[in-house]
Amino acid sequence: MKKLIYSFLFCSLFFVSCSTDEGVVNEQNPESEPEPIIITATEPCFISDLDIETNSTITIDCLLNLEGQTIEIPEGVTFAFDGGDIFNGTLNFSSAGKIAGELLNSNVEVMGDVQLTSTVFQFVPSRWKEDIVEGETSTDIALKNNTELENLFFWIKELRGTTFKIDAFDAYFEVTKVTSTTTNTNWYPSVEAINLPSDFNLVMTDNTHLRIFPGGNYNLEGGAILAIREASNVSITGGNLHGDRDTRFYSSDDVGLEGSHLVVINSGKNVTIDGVYFENGSKGVFAIQSIGFSFSDHYNPTESVIIKNCTFKDARRMSIALTDGRDIFIDGNTFIDNGLESTNSDGGEVGYAINIEPARTRDESGDLKEYQKVFDVTISNNKESGSRGGFLTATIGQDIRVFDNNIGTRVVYSLVSNTKIYNNTFEAKDWAVDSWAIFCAGSGETVFENEVYDNSINGYSAGIIVGSVGASVYNNVIDCGLGIQLSNPTDAKVYNNSITASGHPIAATNTTINNARIYENTLKANGSFNMYFVNVNKGDEEKDYIFEVENNIFESIKPVTISNTTGLAFSDNTVNGSVQVTNATNVTVSGNTIKPNESHGITLTNAHINVSILNNMIYEPTGADRFVCLNNESTTPIEVELVNNTCN
Repeated sequence: MKKLIYSFLFCSLFFVSCSTDEGVVNEQNPESEPEPIIITATEPCFISDLDIETNSTITIDCLLNLEGQTIEIPEGVTFAFDGGDIFNGTLNFSSAGKIAGELLNSNVEVMGDVQLTSTVFQFVPSRWKEDIVEGETSTDIALKNNTELENLFFWIKELRGTTFKIDAFDAYFEVTKVTSTTTNTNWYPSVEAINLPSDFNLVMTDNTHLRIFPGGNYNLEGGAILAIREASNVSITGGNLHGDRDTRFYSSDDVGLEGSHLVVINSGKNVTIDGVYFENGSKGVFAIQSIGFSFSDHYNPTESVIIKNCTFKDARRMSIALTDGRDIFIDGNTFIDNGLESTNSDGGEVGYAINIEPARTRDESGDLKEYQKVFDVTISNNKESGSRGGFLTATIGQDIRVFDNNIGTRVVYSLVSNTKIYNNTFEAKDWAVDSWAIFCAGSGETVFENEVYDNSINGYSAGIIVGSVGASVYNNVIDCGLGIQLSNPTDAKVYNNSITASGHPIAATNTTINNARIYENTLKANGSFNMYFVNVNKGDEEKDYIFEVENNIFESIKPVTISNTTGLAFSDNTVNGSVQVTNATNVTVSGNTIKPNESHGITLTNAHINVSILNNMIYEPTGADRFVCLNNESTTPIEVELVNNTCN
């Protein structure tokens, strides 16, 4: 970037900043406390006053007026800072030149073979106010802010600066207009945003505020403040990014998709976002994606992204939209009130804090066509509350790990494989008390090897809904209205869970269950039933479905109910209550220890088909004058096999 803005500066005491947070820092430790940049010089000087020779160091301790000239600088000259300033002209370095970053400003142009004396550059807004304007402004000035700050990033990079530091700064940026002059130019948010170059660190403080200029009706798609587009080894640390959620224009046709993100990562590699505060994104906060489709020659996938220690507040739609990328870490962040209605906008579609949803279809032959891919994702140590939809929806993806999070809403997975949800704490907040905590959904050949384990789940209407293919749900501690609900699972395993429920610990109603095992769970019901299976596998297509409930401990003195159910083997369980079987088909109750309290041990009612009651040990019921160990009231006794049951 060339800086050639001629202006006259009065030669008087010029304080650029007295903040101890500004200045050049030790380049071996860019996070150390910087020295302040203070222009202390009061005396004017001119280029003729300086003795500039090859390989010399010129210490600037005066106010150097270049008088509108281009000064040719010999080889190996270094301009060092000592309280002075340079303005009103151009320095053209022949070769191997160096200049202190403190001397750069919008009123001096630096050209030729030159680099900074330090890899760390401290941005001082007052020294660039000719180019970048702070505070509320117009769309044209905000657009110029965008262009000039991006140009400054790349110019500092050209000068071999690697760390760009900003302290006190508050400005708007217009990122919703197409700036290309090419006819029929497509709209690319990551192009119109403020791009960061490769091998570059943007370091901000709590005093740094970057704001989207409110979007207008000229571009409902929106944009983003910052972008990493086909860049690598980039970090953004600290600062505050503000969206235009309640200040922008929304059309009457908006279906929850209009607005702007705050950051777009498009084919970025080795990117770290650390400790940034994000609020009021009108389309969301992050869009993580890639250039090209996964099957195209120019596909350039996003790789190795870390988003950590950030705060996401009041985002519309979602905080993080991940549609293409691999090796993604989302760690130690706080998500607050995602997708809720606000003053001037609804919550948009989705409503989850994190949305993993690459695009794919099937071709005419039924073969999968993956336009985008997401795999190898870690979501850990985050805190979430108040999201309208939930914390995470993993719609499509592979190798996703979700662990050690504190979640106030819920998580759902669908068409994913090798996804692990473990060691999380779910504590229902607000509306979530009427919802489930985890939903294992999705079917088809792309859904396999998904596990939910070692989670603590409290206060929800339902703890875990198992409605997937091949789900393994184990070692969870659940205290909810309903513990685990089975809803059309296939090849599922539910085992070694400890469930306390105000309703049913395990239930399945009006559903199918095929080739599932429910075993070695400890169940305590404070409601009506220890287990409640009603209208399971009743369609003609499910007549050969089978599933097992075995070796569980039913602690409460509540009944296990099996009604209008086909294909169940209920075996080797310890039941501190009763077992009720009605209208069952292909059901076996065997090898159980049953300890009824004020009820029959096993009761059979209504019509049955191929029901076996075998080898159960039933304790004599309390209230024995009214109750018996085995009460057979089946209207189809020929269909019921009663063998080797004992009454103790």
